Amino acid sequence: MPETGAEFAKASDLLSFAEIERFVAAAVPLGIRKIRLTGGEPLMRPKLPDLVAKLSAIEQVRDLALTTNGVLLADAAQPLHDAGLRRLNIHLDTLDRERFRQITRRDELGRVMAGLDAAKQAGYDVVKINAVAVKGLTEPDVISLVRFGRENRIEVRFVEFMPLDAQHLWSLDRVLTADEMIAMLEREFGPLTAVPDADPRAPATEYRFADGYQVGFIASVSKPFCMNCNRLRLTADGKMRYCLFATEETDVRALLKTGETAAELETAIRSTVWLKWIGHEINRASFVAPQRPMYAIGG
Repeated sequence: MPETGAEFAKASDLLSFAEIERFVAAAVPLGIRKIRLTGGEPLMRPKLPDLVAKLSAIEQVRDLALTTNGVLLADAAQPLHDAGLRRLNIHLDTLDRERFRQITRRDELGRVMAGLDAAKQAGYDVVKINAVAVKGLTEPDVISLVRFGRENRIEVRFVEFMPLDAQHLWSLDRVLTADEMIAMLEREFGPLTAVPDADPRAPATEYRFADGYQVGFIASVSKPFCMNCNRLRLTADGKMRYCLFATEETDVRALLKTGETAAELETAIRSTVWLKWIGHEINRASFVAPQRPMYAIGG
């Protein structure tokens, strides 16, 4: 599933919408059916609904989603829905205004909440909250976010803290694991059971409370799912990555800009897939963090 990163360089470095559409058109005959627009912050890209309309019109694309920090979502939710977007993930680590300001270095929690309301009003099929879990910082938010999700019927997915932060603050002892969060939630809300017949390719492991409300955990650190991962990432500057933690990239920007044939793009995609490794080795001394931070890869 290709994921496209958002702005992190000057505009002239970015793929055009036509080039992104060309890449997707070359990828779908190879079996790719799900596309996620991510970042960085994709809503900073001017005229983003135009890209959504182009991609949603490709017949083989069955699932088109977008991940956003929600700051600009209040005005964008309806135009994106009108263009064909049906699934949204909103990155929100906390409902506490001061902690939000500490994490993001901006006082924008109110705008994110307004974006959530706009998404609900627009009628999206799926709206989820993604929250990064960090020991010593966001433990109080695990309970409050799930309580908010239960009250508003929005699924919350907790993401274990990964070594992709631009400030290089990551360390293993700061990872709040999925098992630790499950224990916290069960003490507060009652037993959680794994959702049966879950999609083995999905990054999140889904659990369900007795009342039917679901919560998800992306346990990339404590329970890597590398052997089931089928994702590819296309960065905003035209680099293809076979893993979030890859230390090498395939440059397809030239192929897209010079008008090479779909066959040459397909060859590049196949070659990148064959380079996929067994695992990211986060828990081993041999682990090497990628040079790009998360915002420059596409989460």
